[in-house]
Amino acid sequence: MRRLVSELYVRDNCHPFKATVLVWIQLPMWIFMSVALRNFSTGTAHAGGFSVQEQLASGGVLWFPDLTALDSTWILPVSLGVTNLLIVEIFALQKIGMSRFQMYMTYFMRAVSVLMIPIAATVPSSIVLYWLCSSFMGLSQNLLLRSPRFRQLCRIPVTKGESDTPYKDLFAAFYSKFISRK
Repeated sequence: MRRLVSELYVRDNCHPFKATVLVWIQLPMWIFMSVALRNFSTGTAHAGGFSVQEQLASGGVLWFPDLTALDSTWILPVSLGVTNLLIVEIFALQKIGMSRFQMYMTYFMRAVSVLMIPIAATVPSSIVLYWLCSSFMGLSQNLLLRSPRFRQLCRIPVTKGESDTPYKDLFAAFYSKFISRK
């Protein structure tokens, strides 16, 4: 069996470690950027004679004019939680017959998404804005990679489980799971 699996790895060029390489780069980068933004927001970093904290304090927009302050409206933290929850739910909706481990991981990621809301409410808006933009890019990437046109443009091969109408299918699955429950 191991020999067969090894042959499949070679034939399809899909060793499981390749799927984790991005995490080994992305997670440390996310942590370093968050710590750097925290340091900038608290005034422990200076650039070219100008305090980065002063620039962040006057660089916000809309309801958060000061990126060094907490978001008192909770709009950014709640948006972060909803975006992360959408990513988890999109993943969960595409899986049929998940294993017990996958179910537990899905529940864990849902809990983390909800727990990120109060955590995000306790850090400066600059960090929450970074987290929200990062999550939104992940959501956008997930949705874009479902598009048959985009997949064809990027020469991503068609799989047997791929749909011609992925967004309709996603909406229908979302509707049946959350809205039409009786």
